[in-house]
Amino acid sequence: MSQVFTASYLIGLREGLEMVLIVSVLVAYLVKTGRRQHLLPVWVGVGAAAALSIGFGWALSYVSTTVLGGPGQELFDAITSTVAVVLVTWMVFWMRRTARKLSGELRGRLDGAIGLGVGAVVGIAFLSVAREGLETTLLFFASAQGATSSAPLLGLAAGIVTAVVIGVGLYAGAIRINLSRFFMVSGALLVLVAAGIFKYAVHDFQEAGVLPGLTTHAFDATGWLDPGSWYGALAAGLFNITPQPTVLETIAWLAYLVPVLVLFLLPARSPARTQPAADDTSQPAPNVVSETPQHVEARS
Repeated sequence: MSQVFTASYLIGLREGLEMVLIVSVLVAYLVKTGRRQHLLPVWVGVGAAAALSIGFGWALSYVSTTVLGGPGQELFDAITSTVAVVLVTWMVFWMRRTARKLSGELRGRLDGAIGLGVGAVVGIAFLSVAREGLETTLLFFASAQGATSSAPLLGLAAGIVTAVVIGVGLYAGAIRINLSRFFMVSGALLVLVAAGIFKYAVHDFQEAGVLPGLTTHAFDATGWLDPGSWYGALAAGLFNITPQPTVLETIAWLAYLVPVLVLFLLPARSPARTQPAADDTSQPAPNVVSETPQHVEARS
């Protein structure tokens, strides 16, 4: 198994579940409110967003491997990796902050779109899914750079399939998971993945000649960190921990990882309570799980 399979699987699972939950909220709301005639425009928007994400991934790969070469390719990969780090950092903090009200916002936008016509419904579904899809594609492209097999793509596909299965199970009420905890744990792992991608970006900048110190190594762990071992492959594939990192790579990895992970793991401030405490304990799982389809139906 490729060393980047695990990272790709995590990306597919985390991002895929976000997309599945968004689609589930839209579908469940239309079904519950008796507006099934708008389901087709929603699925058209979802399909268009998926096609855009796939096309974006193909374009990134084509430009990197065919149009560019040498230092130009290294610089392109470094820039896309840096953009991916910025996006994933924004995304994990955004989801942590707005998950509680995400479903309500989606239903409000959908109500407004229905009043404007079919095209607006397609647009709402498209925009809601396209953002997640483009983030997934860019993050996957950055994490899979340097891979020489199809294992990263298989990992991404496996993660998305798992997310769909979980989403369908949540929609049908067949399974229950604490999505708040899931997104917290997966978010922390994505921060680790992003730190590795940022380290990789710095290395590409060095190879492109933009940054110095390509041959100045921080340490040499080749004696005990074997890249061919399972633990070495996991460390390199998931967190981009390599036996001979440069000094600048190591500084960049620590400078990103430590403050971002600490801020992400800090307890979020609880919003002011506007309802009796009994109402807050009616559903034990907070955040996104409180907005899954079965809870939408319960409130309607």
